[in-house]
Amino acid sequence: MHATVCDYIADLVQNSVEAGASLITLEISTLPEKIEVAVSDNGKGMNSETLRSAVDPFFTEAGKHDHRRVGLGLALLKQTAEAVNGSMKITSQPEHGTEVGFSFDRRHLDTPPPGDIALTLTGLLTFEGDYELKVIRKSLKDEYRISRSELIETLGSLEQITNIALTKDFIKAQEENLLQ
Repeated sequence: MHATVCDYIADLVQNSVEAGASLITLEISTLPEKIEVAVSDNGKGMNSETLRSAVDPFFTEAGKHDHRRVGLGLALLKQTAEAVNGSMKITSQPEHGTEVGFSFDRRHLDTPPPGDIALTLTGLLTFEGDYELKVIRKSLKDEYRISRSELIETLGSLEQITNIALTKDFIKAQEENLLQ
């Protein structure tokens, strides 16, 4: 179940990795009245029929989850966005990738809490695989950018626990500066 905004973010980035994307861009904007998130990728994309079905909780792409017949991630995201005076939009083209954007009204009583953004970004940036993840994190006052390739260039392997801890500490410091 999705209890935080970070849960939705992780689900969307995981979808991009599973779609074979080599480049994923994640943008998170925290504003006083809303939080906006956009995930775009250059993965396999979806045709118009699959795109229409993507928010159906009883649909999942063949072969994606052989052990289950439902795909709740996008359906839950859409339902939550609509319930908290937000929005969700998906655009996609076969062989060109997908973009999913959503916003939640932060003032709404039922808006999920943000969650641990530093921990979530650390997990997404250090998740194994051959992909580039670029993160753009914004607030009204400031922004920071980080990419998986820069981390690898600076730290070397992202599989070593010390490098994962350094990544988390770096992102945590960026988050603290951003939200001051």
